[in-house]
Parts: sequence; C-alpha cells; structure tokens
Amino acid sequence: MTVAVFLSSLCGAMLLGMPIAFALLVCGLALMGYLDIFDARILAQNLIIGADNFALMAIPFFILVGELMNAGGISRRIINFGIALVGHIRGGLGYVAIITAFIFAGLSGSAVADTAALAAIMVPMMAEAGYDKSRSAALIGAGSIVAPILPPSIPFIIFGSISGLSVMKLFMAGLVPGVIIAVSLAITWWYMARKQNVKVYPRSSFKQIGVAIRDASWALILPILIMVSIKFGIVTPTEAAVGAVFYTLFLCFVIYRTLTIKDLYRVLVAASKTTSVIMFLIAAAMVSAWLIAIANIPASITSMLEPYMGNKTLLMIAINVLVFVVGTAMDLTPTVLILTPVLMPIITKADIDPIYFGVVFILNNAIGLLTPPVGTVLNAACGAGKVLMDDLMRDIMPFLIIETVVLILLILFPELILIPLKWMTGG
Repeated sequence: MTVAVFLSSLCGAMLLGMPIAFALLVCGLALMGYLDIFDARILAQNLIIGADNFALMAIPFFILVGELMNAGGISRRIINFGIALVGHIRGGLGYVAIITAFIFAGLSGSAVADTAALAAIMVPMMAEAGYDKSRSAALIGAGSIVAPILPPSIPFIIFGSISGLSVMKLFMAGLVPGVIIAVSLAITWWYMARKQNVKVYPRSSFKQIGVAIRDASWALILPILIMVSIKFGIVTPTEAAVGAVFYTLFLCFVIYRTLTIKDLYRVLVAASKTTSVIMFLIAAAMVSAWLIAIANIPASITSMLEPYMGNKTLLMIAINVLVFVVGTAMDLTPTVLILTPVLMPIITKADIDPIYFGVVFILNNAIGLLTPPVGTVLNAACGAGKVLMDDLMRDIMPFLIIETVVLILLILFPELILIPLKWMTGG
C-alpha cells in the first residue's frame, strides 16, 4: 500500500502538470499523511539537508564552465580541430560531431547543453555539405549522451551525493563505457555514410593540423587536467570544478579574448538559472528519499524482485527494464533522485558492485534522454537543429539501438567496467 501511495501521489501530481520538484514535495506530503507523521519541520529540514552537501557544489561550477565554453567560442575551435583531423574522410563531419561531443562531455558534463551548443553550429554546417539535417541532429544528440557518463558528469555527482559513493571512482568507471559508446557510434555512422553523396573537405596539411591543434589545445587540456588532478587526489571534484571555471575564464578573457564583462553577466545569469532548477530538484528529492527510507519502500520493492535476487544478471536486467521504462516518461535528474534511494538497498543486498551499478544506471537514464515523450536531448536537438520531431525520431533509431546494445553488453559483462576501474584506481 505504501508503494501505491508513493507512485499514485507522484504520478498524479505530474499528470496535473506540476513541475517535478513540486511533485516530489507533494509525494512527500502524501507519504507523511499516510504514515501519520505529518510535520512541516520535517519538510523544511530535509529541504535544507538536501542542498547542504559539499559534493553538490561542483554542479554550479561545471554548469558555468559549459556556459562559458559556448559563449566564448571554444566550441568552434574544437569543431575546427575535428575537421582538420577527419574532415577529409567520407562522412567526415559526422566523425567530427562524435569527436566534438566526446570532448564537450569532458568540459560540461551535461548532455542537453552539449546537444544545444553542438547542433546549433554543426547541423547547418552539415546541411550545407549535403548531409541530411535530421540525421545530423540525431547523430549529435546520440553522441552527446556520453556527457552523463564521462567526467565531470553532473549525474554522477548527484548519484554519488545521494548514494554516498565516491564521485572520483564513478568518474573513473565511466571512462571505458564512454569510449565504447563513441566507437560504436563511429562504426554505425561509417556504415550509414558509405554511400552518402556529401562534401568531403580537402585533406589538411601537417601545418594546418598543427594550427588547429594549437588553436584548440588550451581547451583540450582542460578535461585532462580535471581527470589527472582528481585521480591523484590533488583536488576533490568540487575543487576541480572551481579550478575549471577560472581556467575557462582565463581562456575567454586572456587567451582567446572572446568575452566581455557584459557577456559574462549574461553567462552568469544563464548558469544561475540552470543551477537553481537542479538544486531545488535535489532538495525536494531529499524529502521523498527520507520518507522512502522511513516507509521501508526498498523492502517492498525487494520482495517484488525476490525471484531474481539469486541471479545478479537477471536482477540487473529486471532493474534496468524498470529504469528504461521510467526514463521514457521522466528526465534524467529526477529519475536518479527518485530511484537511487529505492534501488541502492537492493543492490547492496544482492552484493552487486555499487560503482558498476551506478555507471549502468546513469547510462540507462542517459539513453532515456533520447526516447519520447520527454526526451530532453531530443527536444534540444530538434530546436537547435531546426528539424521536425517526427523526422528526428526516425533517424535517431539506429543510434538508439546501438547504445542500447552497449548497455546490454555492460549488464552481461560487468568486467568491461570493473577491470578498467580496478586498474585505474589500484584497488
């Protein structure tokens, strides 16, 4: 009955058109009423506790890095770098999109932001070269979902703060799956682009490649600095985020000189708006998370999954089917906030490595960004690329299928995550 109250209140509030954060608060109030422990102080206290977490301080700074990167023209330099490397290959701009999305992921940690920035620049460029606009936008959207599983992934920071897991280990564990997805997309694009009659850029000379590398090198160094400094314990993820902001400001104002103080004000406002939405979501989710624990909902869910508890693979399949279904109807952040406190006790009881689960869980949610009806990456690609949603949904299917295949492989073969993680962390 408790599970029914939880689901009906949450879904009912969302069906009425409430923002997710307010729906979570309504869900918390419904659970308090059902458990007969209604107290406004509980609501206020957990709202404060939800946002009072040092690890979450990384979020606004990484969001600001992404905004600065786009406003400061760093995106264009990274794209030119990709064109210099692979622009001469048939379908080369598609590979540029994949490479650029991978680099963007190491700068912002947000799939939606990366999609919007990259699609606005590359879709017109690809259309001019003879590529289908809808297919180009689909590739960019599919490539951008590596952002949630590559450092400095914002979803990993949120998941780590709720579950109590090491954000640094989550960052490290996401590297190999991110590379696998990028390679899988490149292979899929190669197959699709073989017979396309599109413009092929002249092969760049070594001098031109050198100029492109020099022009983008300051930006390309940033993801490496973030990873190395976190890996060797020089800084925490939050401190790395602060350092990344100052580094990006240095690029925009000193090296590239593409921003003014007036532009900076606009960038700060945009980053603040995005941060406020995410932080309020996290604070509201803490109310529900606390009540989920009090109501012992994980035990109820565990009993439903009891037939699968003896087989880790079957349990992971069952959980991921649930997450995939939820992900089609809900955005990534609220899904992580709602399901993490429900699923983590089950994962612990089943003796599944929690870091491994975190990577698969976040990847599954990231794929949900490409599925209707919510699909925020779909909407971003559609708006920024100026294509019809029906066309985009058709053209994104091959990429969605290959990314789902990667997810299945990670579920069936945990070693793809655990072995590299053990090597990188030394434990």
